[in-house]
Amino acid sequence: MMTPGLYRLLTYAATPLVRPLLERRRRRGKEDAARLPERLGHAGRGRPAGPLVWIHGASVGEAQSVLGLIRRLVDRGVAVMLTTGTVTSAALMATRLPAGAFHQFVPVDHPAAVRRFLDHWRPDLAVWVESELWPNLALDTAKRGVPMVLVNGRMSEASFAGWQKRPRLIGPLMAAFSFVLAQSAVDGERFRALGAADVRCLGNLKLEAPALGADTAALARLAAEVGERPRWLAASTHKGEEVAAGHVHAALKARHPGLLTMIVPRHPERGEDIAAALAGQGLTVARRRAGEAIRPETDVYVADTLGELGLFYRLSGIVFIGGSLIPHGGQNPLEAARLGCALLAGRHMHNFAEVTALLQQSDAILQVEDEAALAAALDRLLGDAAEVERRAAAAAAVAAAGDGVLDRVVAALDPLLAGLRRPEVRRHEGA
Repeated sequence: MMTPGLYRLLTYAATPLVRPLLERRRRRGKEDAARLPERLGHAGRGRPAGPLVWIHGASVGEAQSVLGLIRRLVDRGVAVMLTTGTVTSAALMATRLPAGAFHQFVPVDHPAAVRRFLDHWRPDLAVWVESELWPNLALDTAKRGVPMVLVNGRMSEASFAGWQKRPRLIGPLMAAFSFVLAQSAVDGERFRALGAADVRCLGNLKLEAPALGADTAALARLAAEVGERPRWLAASTHKGEEVAAGHVHAALKARHPGLLTMIVPRHPERGEDIAAALAGQGLTVARRRAGEAIRPETDVYVADTLGELGLFYRLSGIVFIGGSLIPHGGQNPLEAARLGCALLAGRHMHNFAEVTALLQQSDAILQVEDEAALAAALDRLLGDAAEVERRAAAAAAVAAAGDGVLDRVVAALDPLLAGLRRPEVRRHEGA
């Protein structure tokens, strides 16, 4: 039976593996070489004076969902440190965090790295986002008397089943949180079953996330290149889905002359490989990172850049949500919905089950079983502008129904925020 003590012992025993693992990830483009020390708990900058709220989210989706919360905290004069674990999220947050907030990479869950991280940053409040729970990091934070909360809590069926097999580890972990703000009633029940004492269902912060931005000049240039061509976007795709998108394009291009397929891969570093695979299907491909324009003969445009999804949502009108044709669990459909897109997705949308159910109830998303069904559904939408407009409006209405989730989350945090130590106390301690 895994316990916190045994977990800590095992992570100590893994010490010789930590640096080789990070180096391997760096070689694969999954770590930032210049900031690798942050993953070992070495700070990349000095600690700001005064109260510091530390927010941790796994990757891009979690980070974007709390941007509104970060702005609220900064507006109160509180410094905010956001930690994530991916290169993509770090690059994106570099352009989106407001003044008064900054990004660091989360340390690996090794006791020495965690100790260095906490010794330097000394957070006054720790806010964990969604579902990524690192036992050493969470429990050591709690041992230092730092209040911890979990916001926008999500517990997938697979994660729930996994944690149920480790009750002596997850129990103390859940008990370390002052409270859990769950996305849905189902998530809330799972957190309670795992040992969380105070669970509140306040709604999904992603329903209140701001619309993704776009560079107006870049949008104008791309719109001029695309012209009146029929087009669709495969957004945040994962391995295997780009090949499927190529097959769909080949199946439909004769029925929809001038058809343009745009692909924004979830991991932009795969752009060159994606382009090669599509070219191998006999398609004419252009890559954004390579500076290649969309020409009349271009079949597929691979937008292998960071932070430009808002640009392509505005350009497309019909969007397939990636990560859903394969059993990944899907990506966030609300980002496209907010920008007036008709939505398509595969059947694997369990990461956003509640949101997908809301979209289904409003007839705002078409879910398909496989590549052939995707081609049929896309064929239907490309031939019916009225249906595209109707579905886009329905999706936008669902995305607009945040109903004060952010206000409720901030209100729940207020008692903890009010108790933050004053700047003069920090200075007295030598911060």
